[in-house]
Amino acid sequence: MNDLVPVQSALGLAGLSDQTLRVRAVEAAATYDVEALTLITQAYMTTASRKGARTSRKTLDAYALAVRDFVPWAQASGVQLLRPGRRDGGRYLATLQQRPSQGKGKTGRLSAATVAQYVAGARALYRALRWAGATEAQPFDGAFVPADPTPGIVKNPPYMREIDAVLPLCEPRLAALLLLCAHAGLRVNEALGVRQGDLHGHTLTVHGKGGKVRRVPLGARVRAALHDVPPVTADGRYFAWDYGQACYRMKKAFAQAGLVWRGFHAARKHSGTRLYAATRDFTRVGLFLGHASVDTTRRYVAVAEDDVSAEVEGF
Repeated sequence: MNDLVPVQSALGLAGLSDQTLRVRAVEAAATYDVEALTLITQAYMTTASRKGARTSRKTLDAYALAVRDFVPWAQASGVQLLRPGRRDGGRYLATLQQRPSQGKGKTGRLSAATVAQYVAGARALYRALRWAGATEAQPFDGAFVPADPTPGIVKNPPYMREIDAVLPLCEPRLAALLLLCAHAGLRVNEALGVRQGDLHGHTLTVHGKGGKVRRVPLGARVRAALHDVPPVTADGRYFAWDYGQACYRMKKAFAQAGLVWRGFHAARKHSGTRLYAATRDFTRVGLFLGHASVDTTRRYVAVAEDDVSAEVEGF
């Protein structure tokens, strides 16, 4: 490879010699070149991080957004990227915690989850710069993002009665998508990627997060919904929508039902909550949802406050 040729991809960047990679990283950091630093971060994430090439597109996009936020802040704040002060990571964290939320219709400050995502992306940038040999700085080692005291299941609870209220207002393909999330427990990106060849009788092979594959049982209602919609692509996919197009259609259906659309995540929580109510077993629910940890599953299940009232009655 000619190291003088401009590199336009993360994989191409990772293929440079050590010296050339270091020179490019130093130059990008010195000039606060946001796009070059984003590419270096992606090169590190896809070739040298723990997940490597299996790093999800969602994670790469989230970290790219964080780099594009942190680098201009660093330049405006007088931070030398390769020689940051030991308190600069904490300064950036404090800035994020004080920043107003800019989401449509949102008020208040950035959520703890959003702050954590930005800090994670900035940390990834510095891991990438160390990987490239440009610096040994670790300005975020002492920056800790406080956890949000309000559980996610409280802030964004599962849809319950909303599912059956919205389904009649969905055209067949949109209804199938909602059922895949709310009854089969799929992540929306998993659902959008379902192919006809993934169906095996009453089960569905799901190609999930991090390249993991699981088999999910489908209820009669989900099977019937998929049976009613033919594949729309040559490789047998049931959906040709991207995430934004799917959200637009679902939000419109919820509005027609007089309900507030809170995202596909609340539909996935619907399946977790109903399955736990039937099984009382977080492990089985976690396997169904494709979670690596039961601790994650607990955040998907709404448990009534009086759930154990009958059990303690005779204490």
